[in-house]
Amino acid sequence: MTASSNHIRVGILGASGYTGAELIRLLAQHPSARPTLLTGDRAAGKPLGDVFPHLAYLDLPVLTKVEDADYSLCDLVFCALPHGTTQEVIAALPKHLKVVDLSADFRLHDVDTYAEWYGHAHLAPELQKEAVYGITELARDAVAKARLVANPGCYPTAAQLPLVPLVEADLIDADDIVIDAKSGVSGAGRAAKEGSLFTEVTEGIHAYGVASHRHAPEIEQGLTQAAGRPIIVNFTPHLMPMSRGILSTAYVRLANGATAADLRETMAKRYEGEPFVRVLPLGQVPSTRHVRGSNFTLIGVVADRLKGRAIIVSVIDNLVKGASGQAVQNMNVMAGLPETTALTQPPMFP
Repeated sequence: MTASSNHIRVGILGASGYTGAELIRLLAQHPSARPTLLTGDRAAGKPLGDVFPHLAYLDLPVLTKVEDADYSLCDLVFCALPHGTTQEVIAALPKHLKVVDLSADFRLHDVDTYAEWYGHAHLAPELQKEAVYGITELARDAVAKARLVANPGCYPTAAQLPLVPLVEADLIDADDIVIDAKSGVSGAGRAAKEGSLFTEVTEGIHAYGVASHRHAPEIEQGLTQAAGRPIIVNFTPHLMPMSRGILSTAYVRLANGATAADLRETMAKRYEGEPFVRVLPLGQVPSTRHVRGSNFTLIGVVADRLKGRAIIVSVIDNLVKGASGQAVQNMNVMAGLPETTALTQPPMFP
């Protein structure tokens, strides 16, 4: 699969879910990739327009079951299946296929850590060894050479993009990081769940997965790599009455004489020239509405009223940079295409 190919033939496993639909929406604008295989077990045999009317205008293959998929139609597969179902599916794929996995099944490098947090043994440990954890801006060279990319979670993307450069530069105390994060309801997926019902979500906010959310070890993995020693963070997610968006607020203690301005400058230099990451002027903070529907990340830094501390706010769209957009970004890198292809849509506002 190279940029010289006429088209990248793309399979989307789990096309009937939110991230699958978002992949199709983005790929509709891609000049070098086209969906040739779509699976959706509950909707098998139906055109995608019956499941997502907003995509009915596209000329797309009919949905099929995963077990009936013809992978000879594909060069690359996006796997947007539920967590815990992906390892065996990917292990059985033809070895010529490149894969971007949007589930959590290959994100944790250590299979014992995976078993601890996900409640069952890793089902493809040999394949885990070759998986590249793909926050594109932090792993671009490795992604370019990968056959299997583990697309990061939405909360870990929003948290690690600002924090990794600061931990690497030793500007913050990596043992004193508190991450307070909020997500839109689409992050829970499209399956019918009591906690996602309108009356359960609207007109309120609630914390969930307190001290036990599965994205915590994923964040810690990235920060541990940045620090060169084990790091544990205090991470609490909250569900917001909105469809899209992640807002991550990190409270940090400054180290080695650093100031909030130093944090802002370090991140600005790290992401200078990056098409999808923007660091705001010191004291400005972003909102989720500033990135809605886009692949952009906005980061703001404020000096805390507490001496020696700073507050970092980052925002992404959980379905785009937090999932399908970053997946397309990784596909572009894997194929040697311009990284921004099909991803430059400005945010939707209001």
